Amino acid sequence: MAKVKTKWVCQNCGYETAKYIGKCPDCGSWGTLTEEIEEKPANKTQSVVIDDNPVCLINEIKITENIKFSTGFEEFDRVLGGGLVQGSLVLLAGDPGIGKSTLILQSAGNICSQGRKLLYVCAEESSSQVKLRAQRLNVNSNNLYVYSQTNLEAVITQIDNIKPEFLVIDSIQSIYTSNITSSSGSVSQIRECTNFLMDIAKNKNITVIVIGHVTKEGNIAGPKVLEHMVDTVIYFEGDKYKSQRLLRSIKNRFGSTNEIGVFNMAEYGLEEVKNPSELFMKERTDNAAPGSVIIATNEGTRALLVEVQALVGTTSYPSPRRVSTGVEFNRLLQIIAVLEKRIGLNLSKHDVYVNVIGGIEIDEPAADLGIALAIATCFRDVCVDSDCVIIGEISLSGEIRNVSNIEKRIYEAQKLGFKKAIIPKLNKKLPEGFNIEIIQVPRLMDAISACVSKK
Repeated sequence: MAKVKTKWVCQNCGYETAKYIGKCPDCGSWGTLTEEIEEKPANKTQSVVIDDNPVCLINEIKITENIKFSTGFEEFDRVLGGGLVQGSLVLLAGDPGIGKSTLILQSAGNICSQGRKLLYVCAEESSSQVKLRAQRLNVNSNNLYVYSQTNLEAVITQIDNIKPEFLVIDSIQSIYTSNITSSSGSVSQIRECTNFLMDIAKNKNITVIVIGHVTKEGNIAGPKVLEHMVDTVIYFEGDKYKSQRLLRSIKNRFGSTNEIGVFNMAEYGLEEVKNPSELFMKERTDNAAPGSVIIATNEGTRALLVEVQALVGTTSYPSPRRVSTGVEFNRLLQIIAVLEKRIGLNLSKHDVYVNVIGGIEIDEPAADLGIALAIATCFRDVCVDSDCVIIGEISLSGEIRNVSNIEKRIYEAQKLGFKKAIIPKLNKKLPEGFNIEIIQVPRLMDAISACVSKK
């Protein structure tokens, strides 16, 4: 009997080696190499390739009107770029217990209510368990098929029998194909199964939604090629101890990756948050404390008002701490340097903590002015006007630079009842009709004077 040949494959990046090594030379991860049986290559025989897809000019390609389908959630459709594209492959990933299966099952019920067939393959639950969850979520449709199966070949057989328009795989780490001898969840299995699903989506024009697990570092489990193969990669984020959930796209061939969707986890499933600004500021009181500032940030085409809080305290250690939550750390260090040089704040013996309320990640420079004012007012123990919103980018010279989409930001502030907005002076072209006081400032020192109220 011939000796079975094995290889060691890194479950993080797919690196292969003939023997076990503790650290992967490619990605640097420890303990991620597992042993797999090496597949024998097929005999190379000359074959005739039959091409059913003719070459055509791009101007001759016709696109049907109903190429995008709504999930029933406006927030989900916004992140997808207008809805699920026919024949696309979508990957949804998130932490355990965050609500991935809940979101997909509710979306499946909405899709089936439009008269479309959907096959829900539950590889981690039985059909009765899915039924219990569907009853809690009030999902009931004659077009929703549930199939508890882990073998991909059996799933393909049911696809040929049912002929659904949509296919859900929950999850890709639990599905396996008989063509690969390794266990489900391995790099080889995930890569091969995803390749089969991609062929199903493109050749049979079926929209496929795949749910994926994430590692403890927050990355999608499996090879990196998984994210390259799919059309859209979406992360479902949030704190499982809080009700807010954020839907964010990191790759989208059919839309922008700057959009976010906001949901609230309720008793009977996920609910859309049509006005996220109210959600992020519902616990804010009229008597704002020193270091609390409202800023207007942009997430794709949407303007959001969020609260930024700063805490500045004297340190007893030689090196003061700099902690940021929701703000890029190097950006915080740059703002502190500008405050020390241009305003004269001595922060070298003070700890600085900055937090964005609601779990929003702010990465645009238009939040610089709000962060700087939060730190400065906390250091001086004074308050920013509770009815004032801050917008602006800070340069290293202390000047306030102009920002984009200033009209949308001011309109959002006016809609929520704010009476004053501090914006850069360089934003000269402002539309008329705003019932809000607009104060344009050229430098950081002028912004501090304009927004501070007596405690």
